[in-house]
Amino acid sequence: MRVALSIAGSDSGGGAGIQADLKTFAAHGVYGTSAVTAVTAQNSVGVTMVELLSAGLVTAQIKAVVSDFGIHAAKTGMLASRAIVLAVGAAVEDLEIPRLVVDPVMVAKSGDRLVDDEAFLAIKSDLLRRAFVVTPNVPEAEALSGLRILGDDDRREAARRIMALGPSAVILKGGHLPSHQIVDLLYDGHLFQEFTTERVAGPHTHGTGCTFSAALAAHLALGRTLADAIPLVQQYVAGAIRRAPGLGQGHGPMDHFWRGELS
Repeated sequence: MRVALSIAGSDSGGGAGIQADLKTFAAHGVYGTSAVTAVTAQNSVGVTMVELLSAGLVTAQIKAVVSDFGIHAAKTGMLASRAIVLAVGAAVEDLEIPRLVVDPVMVAKSGDRLVDDEAFLAIKSDLLRRAFVVTPNVPEAEALSGLRILGDDDRREAARRIMALGPSAVILKGGHLPSHQIVDLLYDGHLFQEFTTERVAGPHTHGTGCTFSAALAAHLALGRTLADAIPLVQQYVAGAIRRAPGLGQGHGPMDHFWRGELS
């Protein structure tokens, strides 16, 4: 059985973070493992408390999983301190963790900030160069590239600038751009490819970024290429939003098991 690892924060509401990642792995027939970086008190409305785990404990979790199970792909989510970012980067290199998907989480759907300035700089300078692919949304891509993204030319230039930070590929997600369709842009350093999907209306979009990157990691663990995986990831996220259970008073969770195991 293929194995994936999520290195991320815990979401007590179950819609994002480790919880969303493990549900997504399971829905794709991939065995999910985890290294928790932080515990958050949050729901669909907002984040009320965050407590970080020590960098040493994060490293110990990663080593425990990799040494016993082996990993076919991994993803990162909330890495809220510089020490945790550096510890994760060192573990990825020392343990030769393959096909790392970096989701550069910065802000929760509610608007609460999840990463401090030092952690953000460490992600740029240390973690991205170890990534197989990085999956920023538009605000994250603007922060990483230092460029305001207003149109297609800006998206491509932002992808080039992020690529210069060291990842093997960039997927710049288009969900924040005003359009009836979502266009995700893949850049591998040589070629730009666009992947278009219809936008699904509705308020229940908590954890979409986590779920996108987790589904991508699952497909990579199953041996698919990025170009083959992206349309499948788009379909999965759209279905999860469309079948959302309607829980919560704010940005509610999706249904990660809307069509069962996909592999």
